[in-house]
Amino acid sequence: MLLPSGGGGMNSTMDDMNLIHQAQRHHLVVREIGEEIDLEIGPGDDDPSFSNNPLINVPPQDSAAEDHDESKQMMIHHASGGNQDLLKTQPAKKKKKVVKRWREEWADTYKWAYVDVKDGTARIFCSVCREYGRKHRRNPYGNEGSRNMQMSALEEHNNSLLHKEALRLQMASKDKIVVDKPIYVKALMSKTAGSMIEAALKRDPHELEFIQSVQEVVHALERVISKNSSYVSTMERLLEPERTIIFRVPWVDDRGETHVNRGFRVHFNQTLGPCRGGLRFHPSMNLSIAKFLSFGQTLKNALSPYRLGGSSGGSDFDPKGKSDGEVMRFCQSFMNELYRYLGPEKDLPSEEMGVGTREMGFLHGQYRRLAGHSQGSFTGPRVNWSGSSLRTEATGYGLVFFAQLVLADMNKELKGLRCAVSGSGKIAMHVLEKLIAYGAVPITVSDAKGYLVDDDGFDFLKISFLRDIKAQQRSLRDYSKTYARSKYYDEAKPWSERCDVAFPCASQNEINQSDAINLVNSGCRILVEGSNMPCTAEAVDVLRKANVLVAPSMAAGVGGVVAGELELKECNLNWSPEDFESKLQEAMKQTYQRALKAATDFGYQKESPEALVHGAVISAFLTIANGMVDQGCV
Repeated sequence: MLLPSGGGGMNSTMDDMNLIHQAQRHHLVVREIGEEIDLEIGPGDDDPSFSNNPLINVPPQDSAAEDHDESKQMMIHHASGGNQDLLKTQPAKKKKKVVKRWREEWADTYKWAYVDVKDGTARIFCSVCREYGRKHRRNPYGNEGSRNMQMSALEEHNNSLLHKEALRLQMASKDKIVVDKPIYVKALMSKTAGSMIEAALKRDPHELEFIQSVQEVVHALERVISKNSSYVSTMERLLEPERTIIFRVPWVDDRGETHVNRGFRVHFNQTLGPCRGGLRFHPSMNLSIAKFLSFGQTLKNALSPYRLGGSSGGSDFDPKGKSDGEVMRFCQSFMNELYRYLGPEKDLPSEEMGVGTREMGFLHGQYRRLAGHSQGSFTGPRVNWSGSSLRTEATGYGLVFFAQLVLADMNKELKGLRCAVSGSGKIAMHVLEKLIAYGAVPITVSDAKGYLVDDDGFDFLKISFLRDIKAQQRSLRDYSKTYARSKYYDEAKPWSERCDVAFPCASQNEINQSDAINLVNSGCRILVEGSNMPCTAEAVDVLRKANVLVAPSMAAGVGGVVAGELELKECNLNWSPEDFESKLQEAMKQTYQRALKAATDFGYQKESPEALVHGAVISAFLTIANGMVDQGCV
């Protein structure tokens, strides 16, 4: 390389050499990352979409652009002072090229960070040390808090505590990203409602499902609280369960190996009467899910025609793939601890996800042996040993009856409407069955691996075939081998299929924000919740803004409660299907009218997409709250 001549003499020459070495050091440091980058380049010079799409899904900040301008000014400053001729003689760099791999690596580090506002400015905070600054920059080209131009932002970040701790966590989790899911906090109209959410967050910060359900309820009760502030203390008491039971469940498999699972039972509130609620056996089961299910069951039971308290529970045991002997030994061990908290005037469990006829039979048998009596049989399908043979249909049928009531108020009916259904368990199958009876066209079912769509619609023969597939534990994909016009989609959900009414019947939070957008775009105008809390908080906002009417599971799912109490109290084993459905329809009609009346009493229009949601919560809460006030501080 030729050195420029000039009037600086030896000192000028030495300065020029130092500048060259400085530039070379800069170049070598960047190469250590694995790619060659020019730090003078602004964000997204070769890709306009890069600058427009923030790496962590936050609105772009003007301060990022200011940092970029500052870095440019610094480079100009370094180039001034008589050394411009030196820069002209150096080989020209490609200033319009940014290595894509480098950007992807930078974006990956942000999986361990979060955004918060500090002194009115949005900043990137380390999710481990909860700090921000020089080693956690706003963007890879910015210059926030550092004037060191010889080290790239990515290398600097990799040397920080954040990245080292992130690597440790990543190794411990077998390459799975372990990041606390942020809790989506809704905007509330009143400070009082906001303080209730804040208190719940402070008390149970890691119980995401429970906090989500609390937010939905408090949001629906804002007008009630604003009219009567005395309900604030009542609500605070209601949000704390009366009794939480956590216990060990040891059991032995067919090979003689010992396993230990965790059991849960939450008696949330017994103001109105003895508890009723489901048992869920699923690997994801935890205390947060048990609390959210029992909280929702408390409100659902209060909305029903019966005076009942609410409970729920289960275990992280997975009955899938287990032999009858293994399931029996687990159920017996589970009941050995739980039986002392059960009884007709205490708590009676019913079936939920992962708990069917087999599991309920084993549980009840052990309860009868330990308690020494058969009083207060558990609620569930017991075709061969007691109870109503139509109990298993009640929840699914009730959902369709409720949908028909909603449509009747719109002067419409189910006949001819395309209906998307998720899940393929007991509830989903009976929803399909009753939809067909009403002349609707159900087109989808799903399982944990994907969903099946049949554009011709299911009929009774096809449903029978689906039941055979599920009974044999085969994949829904096998349906497509028989019916060529159907198709199975892996790792997908049915909410992008064109439909008029949706029935989510799988699990909580199965509809996220993008699924809600797909539902709106597919033409869905009514969503009937078959599972408990099937929509995330973000999805609920999308549906409300799009005026999709939501029938909450708190009201639409009352059918199971009704059937359980009918068979327990009336003990009529000779009901005809017509008599049973007539009683169920009447109970669903009462529930629908109660929810609507409560909504209109507090100023919600009947046509509002949130009328049924808010009305159901308001009616149930007022029933419980008035009882709590009458009974004093207990």
